[in-house]
Amino acid sequence: MLSGVADGDVGPGASCGPDVLEARRQAIAAGRWRWLRQLHGGAVVVLGPDEPCAGREGDALVSTMPGAPLAVFAADCALVALASPQGVVAAVHVGWRSLLAGVLEASATAMGGLGATGIEAVLGPCIGPECYEFAESDLEGLEARYGPSVRSLSAQGAPALDLRAGVHRALEGARVRVSAEDGRCSACEPGLFSWRARADTGRHALVVTGAW
Repeated sequence: MLSGVADGDVGPGASCGPDVLEARRQAIAAGRWRWLRQLHGGAVVVLGPDEPCAGREGDALVSTMPGAPLAVFAADCALVALASPQGVVAAVHVGWRSLLAGVLEASATAMGGLGATGIEAVLGPCIGPECYEFAESDLEGLEARYGPSVRSLSAQGAPALDLRAGVHRALEGARVRVSAEDGRCSACEPGLFSWRARADTGRHALVVTGAW
């Protein structure tokens, strides 16, 4: 499940009171949300089916279902849901640093450790290259790891990162099949929060409630 601006800010830093935040979250997905303090790194937190998690550090949650929803938040970064026929699932926050740190590959490995095979992914929206001018030095590191498809140009013709292409390459390397994706750019298409385009402090969420 994916939230948007119309659902309100559902991130950990929401300025509304805790009761309002909880009501917003429950309107999206019922249950006690499990979420992380996202660090833009490669750390994966593996949880038991009903083990709580409210702000542990990391960028991916892995668990078995049935259980409480897994949630990750963004305002330009990519959000990825992973699931397997064995009922092992993950919710992954993928900014450029966490992509480079291998968070997607680490998530797939952690799922495999719980018995997952045949993992599939659903990709949420993220900032597109047309809006994501990027430093050449950082772009070189990502290109070295994931190949030339991550290199693009912004709408102004400057070097840019294609974050979605990087996500695809990482998933291919981890032998994860993409079964669906939302191709919207968070910066230039309506309905999503964007830090880069508008300095939004709000966050939309991708919430994993079970295998699909």
